[in-house]
Amino acid sequence: MNNAKPFLKWAGGKKQLLPEFEKRFPPELHSGTIKKYVEPFVGGGAVLFHVIGKFSFDECHIFDANEELVLAYRVVQTNPNELISLLQQMQQDYLQLDDEKRKEFFYAIREKFNNKRPEIDFENYSDNWIERASLIIFLNRTCYNGLFRVNSKGGFNVPFGRYKNPKIADSENLLSVSEALQNVVIHLGDFENCKKVVESSTFVYFDPPYRPLSKTSNFTSYSKDSFNDEDQIRLAVLYKNLDEKGAKLMLSNSDPRNENPDDNFFDELYSQKLHPNFNIERVPATRMINCNAQKRGSISELIITNYKY
Repeated sequence: MNNAKPFLKWAGGKKQLLPEFEKRFPPELHSGTIKKYVEPFVGGGAVLFHVIGKFSFDECHIFDANEELVLAYRVVQTNPNELISLLQQMQQDYLQLDDEKRKEFFYAIREKFNNKRPEIDFENYSDNWIERASLIIFLNRTCYNGLFRVNSKGGFNVPFGRYKNPKIADSENLLSVSEALQNVVIHLGDFENCKKVVESSTFVYFDPPYRPLSKTSNFTSYSKDSFNDEDQIRLAVLYKNLDEKGAKLMLSNSDPRNENPDDNFFDELYSQKLHPNFNIERVPATRMINCNAQKRGSISELIITNYKY
C-alpha cells in the first residue's frame, strides 16, 4: 500500500472528512467492479491519495483549473528527484537564517515567483517547470497558514509565516506521491472536461471550491478565476448528466444552513424529489480557514451521493 499524503497544504483539504467519506464509498468500489476513478477538482489530493492507495483502478484522471497546482503535480509525477534536489538546497539556505533574514528570503522568492509567471507555458512541460514547482512548494511551506491564494492577475499574495522548522523538502513523501501518480492522468482545465472520461464503471469525487458560508468568509480564489453560484449550478447540471451515465458520484460542499437555516441552495440543486436516488447528508466538520479564531469550530458540511451504500 502506498502511503502518499498531500505534498501541499491546501485550503479546504479533506483529511478530516476521510472517515465520513469511507463510510459512504459505493459498494462497487469495495467489490472491484469500479474500474475508473475521476476527481474534477483535485486540490491538495487527500481523497485522491487515500482512494488510490486503498483501491486499484485501470484508469485514474484528475483535473484542476489551477495552473500552478497542475504544474506541481506533473513535476512530482515525472521529475521527483530533480525537484527534491532543488528543495533540499532551498531548505538548507533558509533554515540557517535568522527570522528577519528568513522574511527577506521569503519575499525575494515570492517576487521571483510572480515575476517569472509570464515566462511559464502551463500547457507544455519544459525544464523551467521543475524550478517553478520548487518555488510553489517553498512558498506553500513557509507562507502564513500554508495558504495558496492569488490575485486577479495570478500573483501569489500570501504573506510570510513564522514557522520555526518548516519541512520544505519532504523527500520520502514526494517519492511516494510520484509513485502513486504513475497511473494517474493529470489534466489542466475546467471540471466539465471530465465528461469525456466518465462512464458507468467510474467513481467520481467532486470537491469544488466551497460556497462561502457568508459574504465575509469568501475564500475561493485558489486560481485567478473565482467559483460562484453560477458555477455551482453548472456543476449540479454535470452531476445530473453523469448520474444518467450510471457513474457513482460523491460531492462535498459547505452547508449554507450553518449561517441561514432557510438557505436551501444545495437541497434544491440536488433535490431528492426530482432525483430520488440523490442523498444529501450533513456531517460535522471543523472550519479552519477563518481570520477570526473565535469563528473556527464545528459546523456541518454536505456529502451528496447518487447511490445507496
